[in-house]
Amino acid sequence: MIKNILNLGDAALYCDFGKEVNKETNNQVIRYFKSIRKENIEGIDNLAPSYNKLIISFNLRKTNFKKLKSIIENLDIKKNDHLENKKIEIPICIDEQFSLDIKRLEEKLNINRDKIYENFFNKIFFCYMTGFIAGMPFLGDLDEDMRVERLETPRVKVPKGSVGLTEQFANIYTFESPGGWNIIGNTPLDVFDSSKKIEPNLINPGDTIIFKKITKNQHSNFND
Repeated sequence: MIKNILNLGDAALYCDFGKEVNKETNNQVIRYFKSIRKENIEGIDNLAPSYNKLIISFNLRKTNFKKLKSIIENLDIKKNDHLENKKIEIPICIDEQFSLDIKRLEEKLNINRDKIYENFFNKIFFCYMTGFIAGMPFLGDLDEDMRVERLETPRVKVPKGSVGLTEQFANIYTFESPGGWNIIGNTPLDVFDSSKKIEPNLINPGDTIIFKKITKNQHSNFND
């Protein structure tokens, strides 16, 4: 449950769910995120869930901190428990062209390539949050023996669709951007579509994800 609701500048507040980063805490964040979105509360401009926080931006001409705090504290989130999370399959090609850091992972984890991919493809991932770049999903939780730090020197450009690992998470680069995650493959699927104003994210907090291996040829012809 919410530990505290605090001001964040003049036109935002954040709901603090504690310091823990785990699925149980994040599920509470997501329940409030979905309930507040469902209620369509006047004056709210944006909702940004993270691992254990929920940031709410609002329009000062329509509402204020005190009013929103009261609404959130009295919100009945149980009535929206029926809102289902999606189960999504993401195609990924692990050809040498796309698996930029697999050799580094073999060395850091002391696990061979085949075992790394076996663990990865057998894992059911949970989306904790999206962010850093638009629509980028943070997907947990990797097993302890699959966790590794970021690159010592981040790349200036990580290709769009790259799938990376760092610490307990996997992610998908929705745009070409700088980044330091360990890249193990690439998906041809558009995980973020800016032309969709209502639901631009394919993956949202609370969704579960599995990855499916595809060939280089399937990757090249995916959108044909």
